[in-house]
Amino acid sequence: MAMSQQSGILQHGATEERGENARMASFVGAVAVADLVKSTLGPKGMDKILQSMSRGQDVTITNDGATILKAIYVDNPAAKVLVDISKVQDDEVGDGTTSVVVFAGELLREAEQLVNQKVHPMTIIAGYREACDCARAVLESGAFNHQADPELFRRDLLNIAKTTLSSKILTVDKEHFANLAVDAIMRLKGSGNLEAIHIIKKTGGTLQESFLDEGFILDKKIGVGQPKRIENARILVANTPMDTDKIKIYGARVRVDSMQKVADIEAAEKEKMREKVRSILSHGINCFINRQLIYNLPEEMFADAGVMAIEHADFDGIERLALVLGGEIVSTFDNPDSVKLGCCKLIEEIMIGEDRLIHFSGVALGEACTIVLRGASSHILEEAERSLHDALCVLKETVADARVVYGGGWPEIRMAKAVEELASRTPGKKALAMEAFARALRALPTTICDNAGLDSAEIVTNLKAAHGADPDSRMGVDVVRGEAGDMAELGIYEAFRVRQQVLLSGTEASEIILRVDDIIKCAPRQRG
Repeated sequence: MAMSQQSGILQHGATEERGENARMASFVGAVAVADLVKSTLGPKGMDKILQSMSRGQDVTITNDGATILKAIYVDNPAAKVLVDISKVQDDEVGDGTTSVVVFAGELLREAEQLVNQKVHPMTIIAGYREACDCARAVLESGAFNHQADPELFRRDLLNIAKTTLSSKILTVDKEHFANLAVDAIMRLKGSGNLEAIHIIKKTGGTLQESFLDEGFILDKKIGVGQPKRIENARILVANTPMDTDKIKIYGARVRVDSMQKVADIEAAEKEKMREKVRSILSHGINCFINRQLIYNLPEEMFADAGVMAIEHADFDGIERLALVLGGEIVSTFDNPDSVKLGCCKLIEEIMIGEDRLIHFSGVALGEACTIVLRGASSHILEEAERSLHDALCVLKETVADARVVYGGGWPEIRMAKAVEELASRTPGKKALAMEAFARALRALPTTICDNAGLDSAEIVTNLKAAHGADPDSRMGVDVVRGEAGDMAELGIYEAFRVRQQVLLSGTEASEIILRVDDIIKCAPRQRG
């Protein structure tokens, strides 16, 4: 390090770490991040409180690996790689965000031992590659598929949802929420468009009072003096300013010689507004939804025409509304013929808790639905939304790729066994890397046991023995009874896609960190 500084190649203030030091730094950073989220893994995993240092001192309480890692500020370059893979896992399959980081961290921990035994990183990578292919083949052979039989498939989906939710805050009512999630996904009929599922959070009540509503709920109020209920609605969804009936001339100077002239200008403005409202009404609508404010004058005109006007529907709401109602977002109203109007059978006001909301039923997009979450505080609701979103993502993936595997560490034990058998047939130092890979795979069930306060060594060796005695064994970790249990009986299932993604992402991430032998940090910019 001192060499490059003295030879004056790097700018003053830049630092470089080489060889052993760089590798040490990467390993230490990555393993530290893995240990940070390790305790959230599994049904008995604990939550973390994240407090931001901004003015509001916002507090987030979460169990979701990706949420935790997104929120912490990491300075170590290798740790950033792990944060990235958990983000990708979250976007790709929704669940397994913690597992993938823990797995990559374990691979690096094992690699560190091997590097100390003078095994070249490239040899380790080659071993990991082969072990990963072998493990993937085993995972595929152990998956089963019930897509042909709707009843069995629904049961699989319910079990997958319950498994995903059992490590989250919703574990108490997981039956209820698993049913909500499966119903919502089944309504999508395989289109996999999660936009059509709208989640509304309302404080008050308990989590059990959450429900699924067919149709769409908008968290807004209806204007004054307008119809509260419309059947066979024709809806215009718009994004246009409706607030220019008072005089608003900024930056322009108008000299008038009497108050009368000001009144004339105001009257002209009002007339412009009236024209706009008339052209909107010429579309033959009976409900107008706008993203921006609607002032008193146009509101009054809509009320006179018997049209329901809803103002200030936020951007999310508008995009979703247009999608669900089958309309388009309009900004100009000159040619009514070319505008696609939204339609639905019934619009009415409903009460949830203390609040009034607008409920659209019989919408054009039949698969749309709204999940209303109730809960004691906003923190609980946010965490519940994250958990539910994870479950929905996993179910969406399962509907697309219907293969299912058992959960609870069952796939990892099986994969580890196969990888070890491969290692015993492989000559050379690669075999050491393969054995390390098998140990890293076993770290997942071990961590699940440790988090539940069980004797992990005993349970994992029992599992190993059970799988060794019977290749078709269905044994995995049963955290409730604290022993090895039959995963099929307990209904602990996971989506094949999630496990495969954990395996591949974890291996690739550890590989990219292993390849590092030099870290260069550039000099900070000089403030003049």
